Amino acid sequence: MSDRSDPVPSTAPPGDSPRTAAQLFVDCLENEGVEFVFGIPGEETLDVSEALDRSQLITFVPTRHEQGAAFMADAYGRLTGRPGVCLATLGPGATNLATGVGDATLDHAPLVALTGQTGLAGMHKETHQFIDVVDMLRPMTKWNTRIHHPRMVAEAVRKAFSVAAAEKPGATHLELPEDVMETVTAGTPLPRGPQAMVEADPVSLLRAAEVIQGARRPVVLAGNGVVRQDAAPALRALCDQTGLHAVATFMGKGVLDASDPHFLFTAGLARQDYPQGLLGQADLVVAVGYDMIEWPPSAWNPEGRQRIVCIDTVAPEIDAHFVPEVELIGDLSRILYQLAGLLEGKEVGSVERRPYQRAFRRVLDAGTDDDFPVKPQRVLRDLREVLAPGDVLVSDVGVHKLWVGRFWEAREPNTVLISNGFAAMGFGLPASIAAALVHRGRSKVVCITGDGGFLMNLQELETARRLGLPFVVLVWTDGGYGLIEMHQRRKFGRIAGTRFDNPDLVALARSFGVEGLRAEKAGDVKPLLARALRHPGPVVVDIPIDYAENDKLAVDLWQLAPEALS
Repeated sequence: MSDRSDPVPSTAPPGDSPRTAAQLFVDCLENEGVEFVFGIPGEETLDVSEALDRSQLITFVPTRHEQGAAFMADAYGRLTGRPGVCLATLGPGATNLATGVGDATLDHAPLVALTGQTGLAGMHKETHQFIDVVDMLRPMTKWNTRIHHPRMVAEAVRKAFSVAAAEKPGATHLELPEDVMETVTAGTPLPRGPQAMVEADPVSLLRAAEVIQGARRPVVLAGNGVVRQDAAPALRALCDQTGLHAVATFMGKGVLDASDPHFLFTAGLARQDYPQGLLGQADLVVAVGYDMIEWPPSAWNPEGRQRIVCIDTVAPEIDAHFVPEVELIGDLSRILYQLAGLLEGKEVGSVERRPYQRAFRRVLDAGTDDDFPVKPQRVLRDLREVLAPGDVLVSDVGVHKLWVGRFWEAREPNTVLISNGFAAMGFGLPASIAAALVHRGRSKVVCITGDGGFLMNLQELETARRLGLPFVVLVWTDGGYGLIEMHQRRKFGRIAGTRFDNPDLVALARSFGVEGLRAEKAGDVKPLLARALRHPGPVVVDIPIDYAENDKLAVDLWQLAPEALS
């Protein structure tokens, strides 16, 4: 049992109705528009859990592991633009939460993490389950604090949500000592003020238009920020009006429809497409909403000589391989529309799209035969045919992520969720639960995961079944950590320490009360997908995959389309 300190005296202003700090805390969460809190309750969060249960606006979603809760909050933040919220108790609960907190920060997803803690009087000594969680999570968050007095509640909650959502978004953390939360206090939530509008410098706008107009082979590099800022319509308008062509990062997929005549391809593999390829041959890169963590500048500008126009919400990080000639900082949509106006009627250079599209088709079409185990290309083709443009694809981390990132033909923004900055295995299933909650009744959700990542958070199948959420988990099975094997073979010509055995995934799914299906031949994939997508609850589909196709991931497009550079 944790030590308790003496109650903290209330300093509430007269006239406010008294209630516990936990009740005030939940009032503040309601004021922030919180719909769901994902997590696991603990002894030190009893008052918070009681207040959450009495809320008419917030649904507490009990998960089966704190990491799953954090990934759910992470995905909720990406899909809605509002901070997702996760809850854990002290000690092991908090440490379990940390992976998802780190993922949100490095992938720029707004998230507020809540952890319980022992009473204040026990923090100066060795106490049951006590570690300094605030100190532990500090490097993983944009801001965090311990609420050590009830009068901090309203300010701390408002700041946590404001900082988490501000560009560039990430995780914040609030620690809730049990004796503070049970203290009777008073107070009211702080109002949520309007976001400040940042205007790009007019002189810089004119200079950017001049630089773009003067380039012979300019290319747009569109990143995650375009998705976060809902700036895809503005980017599409700029490309339509000027003829500019765009490359997207993995997390920028869908900002241009893959069939759009101005879309070139998705980039993000280390040192691919450079220097002989497109970005090596371009004489200007217009980086729009580009997060360096998505695809390091050293991968596409190793000598630091590329001319760059940077369009972003905040000034870029200092990097020797990313030195912009012009920086346009502010609201992305407004900047893109302003540029389109300045370039209207002007001649703008471009690159040829068709050779790159032919190169992509060569890779995709090479794997659509009836061989079994199934080739990755076959699954992606069949899945694209059964999903609508607005349906959501969630990718876990593994070699399948490279196939999804590189070759999935996204149609709309925010329809592909990938853990790319932190690249955390186990992301897929919990993120799909959040996606199914957000899109319930509107869009279908499909998760692609490997047999390695799937078993890391398998327990959340029970959460999905309990919530009655309809989504499909495609498990690409090969009995090994395929991404590591790919790198081992390239470096050493052999593999080591990567092989494992799988349980019967169909029987395992059914033991959770979840439908389980298995592909026995390549021709099964499409009908199984259609069947699974009609099912009213979660479905697990076991698809044996032929990862011998992975060598095609390492082929630079310029080698497949040399005519593009002539």
